[in-house]
Amino acid sequence: MKQSLQASAAIVMVLVLSIFAVFGNPEATYADSVEVEAESAILVDAQSGKILFEKEADLTLPPASMTKMMTEYLVLEAIEEGDIEWETTTQISDYPYSISANATFSGVGLTQSQDYTVRELYEAMAINSDNGTSIALAELVAGSEGEFVNMMNEKAEELGMTDYQFVNSTGLENEDLGENYPEGTEREDTNLLSARSSAILAYHLVNDYPESLEISSIPTTEFDGQEIINWNRMLPGMPGQLAAGSYEGVDGLKTGFTDLAGFSFTGTAERDDRRLISVVMKTDSEEARFEETKKLFEYGFNEFSQQELFQAGHQVDDNSTVEVSKGKEDSVELEIAEGITAPVKEGEEEQYAVTVNLSEEALDKNGKLEAPFDQGEKVGTAELVYNGEESYKDLQTGEPLRTEVDVVTVSSVEKANWFMLTIGGIGDFFSDIFSSAVSMVKGWF
Repeated sequence: MKQSLQASAAIVMVLVLSIFAVFGNPEATYADSVEVEAESAILVDAQSGKILFEKEADLTLPPASMTKMMTEYLVLEAIEEGDIEWETTTQISDYPYSISANATFSGVGLTQSQDYTVRELYEAMAINSDNGTSIALAELVAGSEGEFVNMMNEKAEELGMTDYQFVNSTGLENEDLGENYPEGTEREDTNLLSARSSAILAYHLVNDYPESLEISSIPTTEFDGQEIINWNRMLPGMPGQLAAGSYEGVDGLKTGFTDLAGFSFTGTAERDDRRLISVVMKTDSEEARFEETKKLFEYGFNEFSQQELFQAGHQVDDNSTVEVSKGKEDSVELEIAEGITAPVKEGEEEQYAVTVNLSEEALDKNGKLEAPFDQGEKVGTAELVYNGEESYKDLQTGEPLRTEVDVVTVSSVEKANWFMLTIGGIGDFFSDIFSSAVSMVKGWF
């Protein structure tokens, strides 16, 4: 009997501890929701920039060929600005040719005294992660890889990346480039990125240049008479045995590997009009980088959904009206101008609220809205507020994510006629006198 009581007590204790572990830890974060075996990782909603998961996301590591995402961005920007076109041709200089001819770097193999189009070079870079074509594009855009590296670092700052160092266009170690390491860098230098900065770069690449996904999603293609295969083994449509690792919705973005960097991957996938961006850095193997990415995608797509939390026309109780001055009406109702949507974790729908911030510029010194004004007059903003225990941050700022929409008037209010304004003015005059008199009398006592 005593043993039975002891066993029962032990079971109760286990249950109590289990409940406490689940509900009683105020410091629990989304990092507890999925175990990712990578030194650094991050998962981001590509529309809002909301971070859904992160693990040591600010740790700076060599990104290897994920560096090429910046090369892709700058090439696409040059095309957008009209500096080059997809059909612009160039020939291969000695430096990229020497890299291409080195079997250690296992590229597509380039031929000198032959014209290559920008599209051909870009496809070899984005699909087959070729190094020689990356250098050739850098030289075409900037004149030299050294100048291109300057552009890479300037663009990183412009995009809001916080942890970065670009020293070449490929992601190779500078010491692997022989005497060709870019001017302005050192032989011992290496490219460096954090998972957060990699995600910021990917976020801008897919949003600013969605056409990049049309190329990064190609499983196989032909280059200069040979078949090249995408290193992103998660792409649907991969040939043969490689198809076993595909994941529905994946259409990018860039793998990376060197002995120093290990196996890394910046991936992106779209399902049901939702796009996620993931980064895993320094995993144990080529297969592991895709397995860990799959974990992140499963977590993002299964645990979160895009929801309209508050519909257009929603009125916030404490700020549903504002007083009106010089109008035919004394007050006007307020509402949010558009619906507020966000990626919401399952079960957290009730953790969101709206706060209204009325604009001082829109109101007079007494906090009233002066007539006349039309329906839809902006008087402030409504901010989505999360009151749960997680810590959802903005990818760009690192601060809690802010989602705002305009607060507007429900109806128009005409200006009162001169007689009513006069009567109102007289009333205000005597009201001010009365208030002053009351204050004076109170001062006597």
